[in-house]
Amino acid sequence: MDYKQKQLIMKKVLIIQGHPDNTSFNFALGAAYKKGVLEAGGDVRELILRDLDFNPNLVHGYNKRTDLEPDLVQAQKDIIWAEHIVLIHPLWWGGVPAILKGFIDRTFLPHFAFKMRENSMLLDKLLKGRTGRIIYTTDQPNWYYRWVNGRPSVNQLKKMTFEFCGIKPTRTLGLAPVRGSSDAKRKKWLDKVHLLGTKMK
Repeated sequence: MDYKQKQLIMKKVLIIQGHPDNTSFNFALGAAYKKGVLEAGGDVRELILRDLDFNPNLVHGYNKRTDLEPDLVQAQKDIIWAEHIVLIHPLWWGGVPAILKGFIDRTFLPHFAFKMRENSMLLDKLLKGRTGRIIYTTDQPNWYYRWVNGRPSVNQLKKMTFEFCGIKPTRTLGLAPVRGSSDAKRKKWLDKVHLLGTKMK
């Protein structure tokens, strides 16, 4: 076993499932990625957001601390533990489901994910050393989402969340259009995501 193979096997992967419906195709994608990681010898944890007990509203904004629920305390520990973070979500109204947005608001907090420097526009990215993967599904063709609508969810999650906090590089995979897709097409997507899991990228 060479050094690169050893590094791959030792990789710690966190899968964050952002779809609120556990019968959705997004859950099948998460299972496919997880299966690939385990087959490659990686260590994997999952955050199934629908199963977590937390208030998705950042009630006081950033003016006053809102105590974290136990599930969010553990979520932060899982994020710190991870070397590679995979976020799976559907595209709703050009963005992410409310539960995922609420999770980010409550979890990726100042002094955990980033820290602003005093009297400066610069910041310290506290989640450096981790890589990311965002997998999203949508009913509009990928070319339309990119060139007509400007991929707002990608800008939000890749640029303004993951990379803002130091999770880089973050790669994206858009699977579309899901509505009306055949079983054969979905199997092809599942196989692709499974392969990504074996490579942990």
